[in-house]
Amino acid sequence: MQGSVHEFDDATGAGSVLLDDGRRVPFPAEAFWGSGLRLLRPGQRLTVDVSTQDGALRVTALRIVGV
Repeated sequence: MQGSVHEFDDATGAGSVLLDDGRRVPFPAEAFWGSGLRLLRPGQRLTVDVSTQDGALRVTALRIVGV
């Protein structure tokens, strides 16, 4: 899936992504720190891996689009 960074807290590494279908999905710090990325900025395009847990989407990995 692809989306854009909605918000990001560089102190904690947590944030949220606005998916292309309009859903806002939070991501935990573990997804950011495991990505190898150093910083995210609002509006930045990402490819995200998601899983469903208890009926809710959960971001499991983040990557820069095209990388």
